Parts: sequence; structure tokens; C-alpha cells
Amino acid sequence: MKVQQQTDGSRYRWSDRLTGFNYEEVTMTSPLLPVLILSSLVFIMAAAEPAGCKIRITDKALDMFKFETQKLVEDELTNISFPEMKGTEGRFQYTITDVKITELNLRHVDLQFIPDVGLLFDVQNSSISLSFQRRILYWFFYDTGNINASAEGVNINTAVNLIRDEEGRLKINNISCDAKIKKMRAEFSGTLGRVYDFLARFLTTGMRFYLNQQICPSLNHAALVHVNSMLETIPVRTEVDKYIGIDYSLISDPVVTSQSLDMNFRGMFFDLSNQNLPLVNYAVEPVIREYDRMVYLALSEFFFDSGMFAYYSAGIFQMHIVNEKMPKDLEVLLRTTYFGSIMMLNPALVDAPLSLQLAVNSPPKTTIKTSGATVFMTAIVKVMVLPPGQPPVQLSSMTMETKFNAKVSMRGKRLAVHADLRRFKIFSNQSALESLALIPLQAPLKTMLQMSVVPLINNWTKKGVRIPLADGIDFIEEVVEYHNGFIVIGANLHFSKGLREMIAGSSDAEQTNTTSTV
Repeated sequence: MKVQQQTDGSRYRWSDRLTGFNYEEVTMTSPLLPVLILSSLVFIMAAAEPAGCKIRITDKALDMFKFETQKLVEDELTNISFPEMKGTEGRFQYTITDVKITELNLRHVDLQFIPDVGLLFDVQNSSISLSFQRRILYWFFYDTGNINASAEGVNINTAVNLIRDEEGRLKINNISCDAKIKKMRAEFSGTLGRVYDFLARFLTTGMRFYLNQQICPSLNHAALVHVNSMLETIPVRTEVDKYIGIDYSLISDPVVTSQSLDMNFRGMFFDLSNQNLPLVNYAVEPVIREYDRMVYLALSEFFFDSGMFAYYSAGIFQMHIVNEKMPKDLEVLLRTTYFGSIMMLNPALVDAPLSLQLAVNSPPKTTIKTSGATVFMTAIVKVMVLPPGQPPVQLSSMTMETKFNAKVSMRGKRLAVHADLRRFKIFSNQSALESLALIPLQAPLKTMLQMSVVPLINNWTKKGVRIPLADGIDFIEEVVEYHNGFIVIGANLHFSKGLREMIAGSSDAEQTNTTSTV
């Protein structure tokens, strides 16, 4: 944004390179000036939303995708249907039926990235074998038989354009396709096979023309309908558990270079009971620099912080420890520590049950450094005595500060986190003197956290959260690297299902959803 002051010092010309807006001269007292400045700032902030999650698919994965794409193309071309062909050529009357593609020989197949576009699937110098039935009437002679034909020099060039759709989902926007068959020949069988050889050129010309016309529509349908239906099964905004969900919507169109396909996702968890609660991403944006593995997943501190914030907002970071949930040694220590307070309160409560109420008082904070990831959490711990038939009475209130080491791992396409308590500290909210009296409680409270709270946290996170990959594609051979402000997981990919099977699964899921809706 650039503001130029005129010579009189009272008028300004304002231009904004980011928005492309050019504004007329306005005076500094004009009521329009703050509105224009605010609108520009809002535009800049919206355009600069950083990604909480990034995925890079490199050209190392293209060989695997090429194999699956080739099988899909072969299936689509094999299923091309041909109409019955009738006609007259001289004194010959012919009918061609039951045209079938019997063999595809895709010899030279390549799949590569097209910078700023998407993917290119290229087939060169391949062949297609066909068979069909003939019925021919020549004068008074009637003949039937089989014809074997072959198309040579088959070249197919298909470019797929990838975009972000309105829902933030990866989508094939359009396809440019060019298919050519250089030549086609046919062999007749039957008693008059050689007599009909001169018909071969006529018949194969029509067959080659029809086949040329059908290849691209068949591939267009496969991509725009079948593959897009599979992409729609990839979670964009979905539930993680009964408390929180996650938003994996793309925040921009995918970036395609000659080496990779890069996708920037919002990567934000949310409280299911308050899904529109705003949360601004101020974290360092992840950076992926590597190309050595098939896929890279990068996660910022915001990704993990939003998860903690969502759980905090859902109110699950609370615990009431009483009766059998409280370790006996901790109960004895609490009674010893607060014996005087109980006696001063009411001597009759000496044998009344004690309880601990833990409540996290602010969203936990994640810090990622090259040495690893840590989560800092503070909570208010209240020591309560429970008089029979009466409301609980507070004996003390203390602040608990904890620091957890967080180990990130991948299983298939689920991201999991395992927490380990590393630092623990408590101090009184009432006086420094009471903080000294709490020192004997440090060790047993830490043990209680390790035995009760930490397993509860790990139980929430062990199932993991699904990353935005289609069913049938999994991470293998993962390597986790920690950087300042973000994590990068490099891995290879494994197809547990074929592409055709994945498409069939997405169609079944769509039919199930439609039936349940009806």
C-alpha cells in the first residue's frame, strides 16, 4: 500500500498494489479515508491466511500413480461401446455387430506434472486390438464371420487441471485431451475372407474414426465423474470424536511445479458445539523444502494449538478425583497437610471424604523446536472436603503448571500424538507460605497425573486424526522431522486398494448417503 502526499500537505493519493485499487485524491478529513484503509487491511488479512497443514506430493510418487492411472485408462477404453454399423459399398451390403476391444497394449506411458496446471498423462505408439462380427450380402451370396482388427500408432495426450472448489476440496476442473490413431487394419476369416479384403480399408476407416471420437469422452468421464467422486470422499470438514472436528479445506488452489503438487490446508480443529468460534492463525507457516520422498506432510503449531483450544472450549479438560479414584497415599498426605484447616473449619469433618478438582484455566500451548515438541498447560487445583449431605467446602486453591513432551507419529493415514509428563509445579493462589507447605504434595500429585491424567490424554489421541488422503492410500516408511515452529513428516505411499476399487468404494458410499437421506 502506497500513500503519496501532495505539496500542500493536505491531500493524498492512495494506491494499493495488493488489491489493485487506485483511489482518487482524498483529504485527510474525508470520512471515506478510514473506510478505504479498513477495507484494504481486511482484504490483505484475508488473502494472507497461513496454512496450518501442508501436503506435498512429489514426482517420486508419479510412477506409482502412473501404474494405477494406466489400469484405470485401460478399463475405461475396454468398456467403450460401439453401435451396430450398417451400410452399402458397391454391391456389398454389410452389418457389423458385437464390436469389442480385446486387448490394449499401452507401451510408452508417462505421467508428469505440468507447472501451474496439474497433471499430464501421455501414451505414445501403442496399439488396440478389436474383434467384431460381420454379416455381408453380395449378390446372392450371404456370409458371416469374425473380423479381427488392430489399431496401431495410438497416441493419447491428456492434461488435467486441478483447482480448489467452493468447499475447499481438491477437484479436477477440466481436461484437455487429444487422441490419434495412425492406422488400422482388419483380417477377415471365413470362406470368402480373401474376397472381402478390399473392404478392409473402408471398414477400418470408419472404425478408426469412431474409436478416435470415443477415447477422449471416455477419459473425460473417468476423470470428471469417477475421479472427482473419489476426491469428494476425502474429508474436508469432519468429526474427529464426539467433542471436536477438523477443517481440512484448501485455502488456495494447489501449486504445481515440475517436481511437485503442493496443497495448503486450513488445518484447524473446532469445537463441535461451537463450530463458528473464530481462531486466528498467528503461527509460523510450515515450509517444505524436500523432494526425496513421495509425500511430505507439514503441520504448524497452530494445527496442534487449535486442537487443544477445541478440547478446552468443549470443556473436557476437567477432572474430579474422589474416593477410589484418589490414590491412598495422596489422600493421607492431603489429610495431613490440611488437618489444621479442617479442624478450624469443623472438627466433625476430619473423616469426611476429600476430593481434587482439576480444571485447565487457559488453552494449552504447543511449542515446536528442532529438539522436539512440548505442550504447556496450566490448571487450577482445588482441594475440597465433602461433608455428608452438604455442599463441598474448599480447603485450598493452587495453580498447577505442567509441561509435556509430545511425540508425533503416523499410522497409515492417521496422525497420533503421545504425551509424556516432563515438568510439574504447583504453588498456592493464596499465599507464599502455603506454597512452601505444598512442597510435599509435588511428588504424589505428579505421580497421580502420570497415572490418571496422562493416560486419559493419550487415550484421546491414540486413535489419531485422519489426514486428507483418499481411502486406499496410506503413509509408509515415515520420518518425522522437527523444525522451529512446525513438523515435517516425510513418507512413501502405498496403495492398499487399486484406483478402480477406490472409485467403486466412493460410488457405494455416495449411494448409501443418498439412500439414507431419502
